[in-house]
Amino acid sequence: MPADVLLEGLPDLVVLLRRDGTIVAHSGGHGVADLKPAGDATGKRIEAVWPESMAGLVKQLTRKAIALRTTTESRFQDRGRDYEARVSAQGPDRVICVIRAGLANAHDSPLEATDERPRPQLDRRGFLQRFKESMSLASLREKPIAVAVIHVDGIADIAQIIAAKLSEQVMSAAILRLPAHFGTCVGADSWWYLGQLNDSLLALVLETSDRDAIDACLSQVCASLREPVSLGEAEFHLTPYAGVAILGQDASAPKLLLDHARSAASEARRSGATRVCFFTDTLRLQSLARLDIARELHEAIVNGNVRFRYVGRHDLATGRLVTWVGYLRWLHPLRGEIRPVEFLRVAEATGLATALSRAVLTRLQEDFANLAPQSAADVRISFGALRHHILHDDFIADIERFLADGAVPCERLELRISEKALIAREPADFNSLQRLGVRLVVDEVGRGMGSLDWLARAPIWGLQLDRAWTTALRTDEVALKVCRAGIGVATALGLTPIATGVDDQAQRDALLAIGCRHGTGDLYRAAAPDIIERARATASI
Repeated sequence: MPADVLLEGLPDLVVLLRRDGTIVAHSGGHGVADLKPAGDATGKRIEAVWPESMAGLVKQLTRKAIALRTTTESRFQDRGRDYEARVSAQGPDRVICVIRAGLANAHDSPLEATDERPRPQLDRRGFLQRFKESMSLASLREKPIAVAVIHVDGIADIAQIIAAKLSEQVMSAAILRLPAHFGTCVGADSWWYLGQLNDSLLALVLETSDRDAIDACLSQVCASLREPVSLGEAEFHLTPYAGVAILGQDASAPKLLLDHARSAASEARRSGATRVCFFTDTLRLQSLARLDIARELHEAIVNGNVRFRYVGRHDLATGRLVTWVGYLRWLHPLRGEIRPVEFLRVAEATGLATALSRAVLTRLQEDFANLAPQSAADVRISFGALRHHILHDDFIADIERFLADGAVPCERLELRISEKALIAREPADFNSLQRLGVRLVVDEVGRGMGSLDWLARAPIWGLQLDRAWTTALRTDEVALKVCRAGIGVATALGLTPIATGVDDQAQRDALLAIGCRHGTGDLYRAAAPDIIERARATASI
């Protein structure tokens, strides 16, 4: 990436704070010189550095961010200038506070149709006011109105891992590329406009209640957002999830209508659906059910009821077992087996992800004791740590403490880390684990953003291609290209390419033909008996 793009992406002022407002470290400040601490402010309280009103606001955002384990933001003024403050939780007692100059607001006429490309109102209050006016006028004119909320997955990762300004640039580039017209989706007399609710959420307001027309419009928007965004030499991939609520059918109040559209977008994201999700009463019931799941998941973590199911990774050429790969499994006593995609999102949203990752890590000791006698002496056991755990300050120490018990030899442990989580840490962080003999495999390669620089410098052994690409490589030319590119990167860096979704002989042959030697899938299920379940059944007798 060119230097000017990187410099443009740097935040104005970044401050690492403790919960009580003590400054741990700070940097930057070129764009907000009036707020930059004079000299080294490390160890000082923010009341001694910033005006009282600003310090009070940052403290309030800090408490909220830590309590909710999320990112909070607000705007404020100082000496006639507008600023934005964004505070992100970094564990239980620290936050990162980013201060930057405010963005200019767009002031479009609330109801006039336009032939120009959509210019979202970055001022959330301005958009909400316009939305309320639209609903009032729609009611007076007895016109239909629908609101769609689009969650743009990937923006938050760019902001957290690289820089907030760069995420804004990516989002702006994606918005400016949106179609200027919806063709015949909405009538010539119908109006529509776009707003930005926060960094990752867009809202599209349409004067129609025709579900087919809404679906067609949003399909165009989402298709545009899925196209890679290039800035300099870097390429970013975004994944949009759209939800819709309709005035009169789903709600009559602005806030409730927007909340229902957001719930529908969350459901689309939770299920991984590429289609538009319309709000229904069923979604309200599902939200209540997820609250129950959060409470029950906490109990399951405490009681050790979330365990692993294991699949064998094999040498594709010889069929020899090389690794037992563990995937999370929660067998609920009443609900039955709950899919990881369901309870992992709940764990991340409720702050349980790190506790869950730590709890199942200890389960590996018992499982390894049952698997080792049934396997060759060089067969490893593979643990996929959850992203929130990987980003935690104590992650490396947790793995080292686990290995110190000696129940799982260091040279028999494989650690799987998603590509997005890997680039959020310095490659050198993993050197101590490599010296112990732990094997590091980068998972979900090809799903989101990555960095060849990180892959080249990190002490990793293998790259595991995302299942979505490997299962489609025989029928989809794009999937084949992605798999070849991933295997080419692995080979060039001296790493081992690994495939998931090796479900039949033809899939195995196709992967071998493009240079992949290791894989897991249904093809080897018969060769991987469930040793763990048999051992548990024997222990319970």
